[in-house]
Amino acid sequence: MMEWLQDSWEWFTQMITALPWQVLGVWLLTSSLLLTGLLGSVLPLLPGPFLIFLAGILHTVLMPSQGMSWAGMILLGLLLAASYFVDMAAGAMGARWFGASRWGILGVFVGGVIGLFFAPLGFVLGPLLGGLVFELIFAKKRMAPAVKSTWGTLLGTGVGLAVRLGLSLAMITTVLVDILW
Repeated sequence: MMEWLQDSWEWFTQMITALPWQVLGVWLLTSSLLLTGLLGSVLPLLPGPFLIFLAGILHTVLMPSQGMSWAGMILLGLLLAASYFVDMAAGAMGARWFGASRWGILGVFVGGVIGLFFAPLGFVLGPLLGGLVFELIFAKKRMAPAVKSTWGTLLGTGVGLAVRLGLSLAMITTVLVDILW
């Protein structure tokens, strides 16, 4: 009985010491950053696309033999830049589409910056209130057209969120395909 237990223990310790712990650790870090980045593409306060970019770069630095190619990193950087552009411009473009004035678009940006200090609700209400207030006070619009352009801000922000999620999925696909291919 004791011989069987000793053989089992030796087999277990050999198996544990034979595992490539560095490789498992790097893959755990990479997959954690990719998952957190995907969540961060729809949740406020998490820089989702940047975390996905960081996952690809860190994986390449920690495992150069199994890392990303230069073409993959450049594509990842372009997708990151596109994601931030969509993030900044979506609400303003939606407001403009629904007839916002330059004052209203400025209000969306000012409200967005002020809304950062009142997270997480401020992320949504800041641009909306900023656009509405600037339309009413500075552009001297009546309530109905000001509300219409504010609705455009909300719609543009929603479309921007969907596009950012799609870009984040494209970034994750780029990282995984480039590493595993």
